[in-house]
Amino acid sequence: MAIRSRFETHEVFNQAPPYEDVDLFTSDVPLVDAVKANAGAQELPALAAFGRQWGTGRMFARGRQANENPPKLHAFDAKGFRRDTVEYHPAYHSLMRESIAAGLHASTWSDRGKRAPPPAEVARTARFYMAAQVETGHLCPITMTRAALAALAAAPDLATEIAPKVLSRSYEAAFRPWWEKPGVTLGMGMTEKQGGTDVRANTTTAAPDSDGYAITGHKWFMSAPMSDMFLVLAQAPGGLTCFLLPRFRPDGSVNGLRLQRLKDKLGNRSNASSEVEFVDAFAWRVGDEGKGIRTILQMVQLTRLDCAIASAALIRMALAQAVHHCRHRSVFGRRLYDQPMMRAVLADMALDVEAAVALIFRLARAFDHAAADVHAAAYARLLTPAAKFWVCKLAPGLVFEAMECLGGNAYVEESLLPRLYREAPVNAIWEGSGNVMCLDVLRALKGKEEAALFATLMREAEIKSVADAAQPDALDERRARLAVEQLALAAAAAALRESAPPLVADAFMRTRVASMGDAFHGTVAIEDTTCTSLLQRVLPER
Repeated sequence: MAIRSRFETHEVFNQAPPYEDVDLFTSDVPLVDAVKANAGAQELPALAAFGRQWGTGRMFARGRQANENPPKLHAFDAKGFRRDTVEYHPAYHSLMRESIAAGLHASTWSDRGKRAPPPAEVARTARFYMAAQVETGHLCPITMTRAALAALAAAPDLATEIAPKVLSRSYEAAFRPWWEKPGVTLGMGMTEKQGGTDVRANTTTAAPDSDGYAITGHKWFMSAPMSDMFLVLAQAPGGLTCFLLPRFRPDGSVNGLRLQRLKDKLGNRSNASSEVEFVDAFAWRVGDEGKGIRTILQMVQLTRLDCAIASAALIRMALAQAVHHCRHRSVFGRRLYDQPMMRAVLADMALDVEAAVALIFRLARAFDHAAADVHAAAYARLLTPAAKFWVCKLAPGLVFEAMECLGGNAYVEESLLPRLYREAPVNAIWEGSGNVMCLDVLRALKGKEEAALFATLMREAEIKSVADAAQPDALDERRARLAVEQLALAAAAAALRESAPPLVADAFMRTRVASMGDAFHGTVAIEDTTCTSLLQRVLPER
């Protein structure tokens, strides 16, 4: 029912009620179908409980508060002593506490720091996807903490010591030594001013020093600087190497990590991203000297998956907001939801969201089985950069289209849409830009299993690839973006055939794969029955 309120001159009506106190799981039919199709059916009751909890007005309010009150850097105290701490709003800590209690940072690992059995990735993907619809900034340290254990496998003794703290479901924000806390979070510092993506150009040095190394240099981007420890890259005597750098030295003194300033970012406002200098900072080596990129890429593979999940979550929330609004808003004597042009726009957006959700859950299933199945490992290796490329690039345009569905109400800060719009570009940039993802796909295609998978997906989707499907390694950089888009579309179509009704998969094949899509949402022909089905799957109308 519309909210009514009387002012001195008029009565407020024809406005949609707040989209809150909703079940983020059971109201999302594509999500439920994707979990079922990827062997997660036993998780349905727990996921429904999670969806009810995170869909409350209280959780949405925490997301708003955390972004309206961004973190503050305290480099010095009133007497001039270095502090190098960051102060967050209580809402941020509340979100962190909820996510860690739910295991978003650790549920894919067993109590010994090994990969948890299936469907751990699928179940965690569902929770991460719902949490990201409410607030994505706090999920930066969550995803880095969960991914760090993959890199720490290169230092078994260190991993054994630290894993219990990482796997803990307790969150403590206090700035004190990691061994005194019930649980810890981890961050990452790779890029420097002069190199960015080209980490081989890093100039930060690491010199052997007693029980570890002394790190001296800088990082241009280091997110979540109040984490308890960080994986960083530095030039050791044997070449670029991965290190674990704690905030406190083993003797209990504060480590030589100097926060220079916090980045004033377009979005992701609740999460602090910092510039930092290391002054003889203590660190442990992770993996062999000179193998830093290979070591940290074990972590990056997982964080890239989370970028794709988070982008899918943003477009899902934007679409849900648009459909909810259109069902409650009347224009020219009838609901927006019932007007043919608006239904075409909403259904077209819903088709993209369906495909993104199907793809990320199919990818999560591959991660579940990658350790024991060479085909699953090839799928994860090839489709992680492709999915990140496509889903993350899809997000800004779709969120903008959803804003237009709501009109002027979506352009003011009281609406959730401006925050979604500011968040949308970041996942395409973090953990490797679009071009980097395409280069990664080209490298993956040099593998026999990956090349065979590429050919199979192209053949099943009946796509005439920019390269001969039998020889995908013939691709060069000039055609890589088109090839990666084709690969993502083919994989999404295959995933939809597994998890969505035939009319949804057929509509995607016809409007996205066969024609490679049109410029704007709402410009493709989707039958009325398919429109109705798609929109009911977005938010079932009782």
